[in-house]
Amino acid sequence: MSSHEPGQGRPAQQGYPQPGPAYGAHNAPPPPSAPPLPPSAPPGRAPSHRGAWIGAAATLVAAVIGVVGTYLVNSGGKGPAAAPAPATTTATPTADDRPATEGTPGADGAPTAATPAQETPGTQATPSTAPTTAPPATPPNTVFWQGTLVITYVEDKDLDASPPEESEINRDNDFAVYPFGDHMLRPDNGAEALVWKGSAKTPSYEDCAGVVDTQATSNDIRIKTGLTVCGRTGEGKLLRMTVKELAGQAGDTNATFDVVVWNG
Repeated sequence: MSSHEPGQGRPAQQGYPQPGPAYGAHNAPPPPSAPPLPPSAPPGRAPSHRGAWIGAAATLVAAVIGVVGTYLVNSGGKGPAAAPAPATTTATPTADDRPATEGTPGADGAPTAATPAQETPGTQATPSTAPTTAPPATPPNTVFWQGTLVITYVEDKDLDASPPEESEINRDNDFAVYPFGDHMLRPDNGAEALVWKGSAKTPSYEDCAGVVDTQATSNDIRIKTGLTVCGRTGEGKLLRMTVKELAGQAGDTNATFDVVVWNG
């Protein structure tokens, strides 16, 4: 049959089954759903990439042998070497942690002034100081002032001052002298006094302290030369006054005293 006859299929090719009557020919069977896939290689021919795999395997084995040999030489055959110590990482201080450096160049190349470190409120250290010891209290029998004092009718005296003087604040003055019939000593503004009637000796601090708090008053006292008076100032200081001289009359009345004032 000629290849140009109707219903003739494609020429047969080696390795493929001979086709039947052409699709659509009279009494021809239906075509298969899909032709079989061709084999990967013609029968009897070895794959062309087998040699490449063998070469690659040989190269890998040689590389492994080389690495193992190098490891054994470096370790001296003593087994695995100790793992290296981890590297110490030094933290880089931030801009807030770095101390201010005087003369750090600015953006324009000119040195800038050092910036003082900022302090956190409440963390400022308190300087250590030795505890302050309060001075010991002065004993009450210590002499506060001692000397000769003149009191006139127009100049009252503040015996809480050292030396005693006339205070510009009248309520601070403690004693005054008046010429009522004779020379009179008047305790004033809370001061008190009494005439010492004890032994002939001059009374001490203890002698005056023993009678003032129980017998002294703010009443006027008629005084004369040689008379001794014990008393307290308006602020509570103990005192002793001995009349040394009386002089003057009326507005010139005055008296001179030998005075000792103690601290309490």
